[in-house]
Amino acid sequence: MACRYICTCIRAPGGVIETETEPYVRLASLRELHRVLAQLNTARSMADTLQAIADGAVTALDFEVATVNLVNPDGDLLVAAVAGSERAEAALAGRTGSRESWERRLSMGERWGELRFIPYTEGWVLDHDDVPQWHTTGPAPRSPDEWHPMDRLFAPMYASDGELLAVLEVDRPRDGKRPGAWGREALQMYASQAAIAISNARLRGNMQRALVRLEQEQQALRASEESFRQAFEYAPSGMAIAEVGGENHGRLIRVNDALCRLLGRSVTALRRYSFADLVHPEDTTVLLRTPAEGGRAELRLLRRDGSYVWVSMRNSVVADAADGPRVLLTHVEDIEERKRHELALAHRASHDSLTGLPNSAELRTRLRSRLCDTPSQRIGPAAASAGPADAYGQLGGAAPLPYDHHEHVRAPDAPGGDGKGLAVLFCDLDGFKAINDRYGHVCGDAVLVEVARRLEQGVRDNDTVARLGGDEFVVLADGLGLAEASDLAVRLRNAIIPPIRFEGRSVRVGASFGIGWAACGMTIEEILESADQRMYIEKRSRSQGRRRAG
Repeated sequence: MACRYICTCIRAPGGVIETETEPYVRLASLRELHRVLAQLNTARSMADTLQAIADGAVTALDFEVATVNLVNPDGDLLVAAVAGSERAEAALAGRTGSRESWERRLSMGERWGELRFIPYTEGWVLDHDDVPQWHTTGPAPRSPDEWHPMDRLFAPMYASDGELLAVLEVDRPRDGKRPGAWGREALQMYASQAAIAISNARLRGNMQRALVRLEQEQQALRASEESFRQAFEYAPSGMAIAEVGGENHGRLIRVNDALCRLLGRSVTALRRYSFADLVHPEDTTVLLRTPAEGGRAELRLLRRDGSYVWVSMRNSVVADAADGPRVLLTHVEDIEERKRHELALAHRASHDSLTGLPNSAELRTRLRSRLCDTPSQRIGPAAASAGPADAYGQLGGAAPLPYDHHEHVRAPDAPGGDGKGLAVLFCDLDGFKAINDRYGHVCGDAVLVEVARRLEQGVRDNDTVARLGGDEFVVLADGLGLAEASDLAVRLRNAIIPPIRFEGRSVRVGASFGIGWAACGMTIEEILESADQRMYIEKRSRSQGRRRAG
């Protein structure tokens, strides 16, 4: 069967008008279309891609004017690219039409597959909406397939999920006719490929922005790490990073120079320890009770020379990296000077400024720490045999105290005791006033200091010697029986009697002792008053001559 050819005029690349057959025209158009489509995905940005789409519609599809209306994030459509007419570009580029008006356009007119064609006979209703347009009026077409200046042809471009990406609008076919079946198919295919190019450009843009953000975050992370390193290494106070959890929990894995100088140890040496290895034994409980997150503590750490230094520790738990292992960041501040000052203030508040002995307030504090309000007589065997409730030291069937671990203090001769008790020896010097009157207060102060020294030498390490004021002293000695307390009073009296030398002269004082006993249920005043009264009884029982020693 012979092929039927239709002669058509086309423009050759050199501009010479040639007459060719219709199949060749279509083949040439397909080649040009393929070339344009290949260029769509080579654009470096979204703007370049959109302009390439508009340019391709003009060069490959033989329209004089093409615009690409891009859907904005807010839903409206922006004229993002114009090709073929400088006048059209000046009038349309950068202007926006509402999504509602565009939806109206895409829902009316003739449906050519995915294309939308609105003939001039219907388009007049769109003249006054907000979509940018530049169509002009003209005479009525002379034939049904002639293109009218008010005709509108749209090619919507959709993503794979059906999302509207943009709308390609074309105008003024070069042959002056409405596109036929082949032209419509070419435009629809071109719009489909252009939608893919837009999706790819958007993906590339998102990836580029993500890469920029990632690089910015990495730069910020590097800057943050460098800032932390400098802040850590060059901090004026000690800093340490320790492991959290696992077999090496608490082990120091990083320390700064300030901490090395504070503890007199090298970085390598410190990394073999944890703070638990360095803390003073008396402060171990303080360390264990300090929470890892937001914990604060004041304790002593061991230095290389064997001495201890007071420090303030502040803890915080941080991630070593994003979602990485957690570590303990500890800030260690040297508070030795402040602590020494605080301890000195506390010592001055609780000790006699002349002799250095505990003062009256400290004596009462130490006594109060040993006593409770329950009389010791209630804890004896008789009370224990009265019933189960009485085993907790209650009378009359009162509710027991299930966690009463207090060690009750009893007098040696109290029922149920072991013959031992907390002795309170009240000491008053004999002849001290005469020394003060004769030699002055400086000499009297020297006598008091020497008496305090002799008293401290005559008691055990865990006993307390306190000065109440004037020439009155009190000795607390726990675990003594009646005879042992009397022997202690005699030894202390004999220690005081020997002469005391001061500025080339020798003076002597005597001492009177009264022995009282502390017991739970007694007040501090009752205990001291009891010992004081017995001291006066002992003082009166001796002759004036025997008491006077100075």
